Amino acid sequence: MTLGSHPIGIFDSGIGGATVLRQLQRLLPYEDLLFLADHANCPYGARPAAELRALSAANTRWLLDRGAKQIVVACNTASAAALHWLRREFAHVPFVGMVPAVKPAAAQTRSGVVGVLATPTTIRGALLDEVVLRWAGGAQVLRQGCPGLVERIEAGELNTPSTLALLETYLRPLLAAGADTLVLGCTHYPFLAPQIQQIAGSHVRLLDAAPAVARQAGRVLAERGLLRPVGAGAGAITYATTGDTTALAGLISRLALPPGLVVRADTTAR
Repeated sequence: MTLGSHPIGIFDSGIGGATVLRQLQRLLPYEDLLFLADHANCPYGARPAAELRALSAANTRWLLDRGAKQIVVACNTASAAALHWLRREFAHVPFVGMVPAVKPAAAQTRSGVVGVLATPTTIRGALLDEVVLRWAGGAQVLRQGCPGLVERIEAGELNTPSTLALLETYLRPLLAAGADTLVLGCTHYPFLAPQIQQIAGSHVRLLDAAPAVARQAGRVLAERGLLRPVGAGAGAITYATTGDTTALAGLISRLALPPGLVVRADTTAR
């Protein structure tokens, strides 16, 4: 078996990274996708950087042990805390990570004010600092940590009064400050895009980095000669979780994600 026929490995703390998987399937329908949700340790949002590096390394090893030819870190928190470190530790592995969509947001804002919604670790991370410094230009970038949203999404509570109230709490200060462009800086948050849009209003743009990340993954595979041949047949999707497989299968159905095999993962065993 050639390396090109191996799967693309994707990991996140939970189901959020499946928003990236969905874009990968649309862009690269011939590729096999192996998605790992680390539900045993979800959420990642408030964990210290050293712990996030250890969890990211364990997820990476699990995917590599199953033949992954590329690792997509489909988690903004893990990308902020561990992406540079992973590239040093696994120097032979092509990694693609999440970068908050500040560059297109700064280009598109009409008011000059951009809001970034993210987990506490992403908000405090050096990666976001670098992106803002490099790409914000003259735009004012307001950062809003959103603790609790990941847990709501993992519970499938997208349109409940408590979730909407939490969104109101996080969105109102940004909107009051004039933000007309909102960056969804966590891969979970696109699942709440309709609710965010309803609160923010139709004049506010929402930006999700998942399509750009999928395109970058495809470019990296092409550069390394690792794309699966076009016409090889539709790729298979496998979802793995360090938590409860029944709960994950229910979320996949509830969130209308591409169907696939659901398996249990133990990232502590080698």
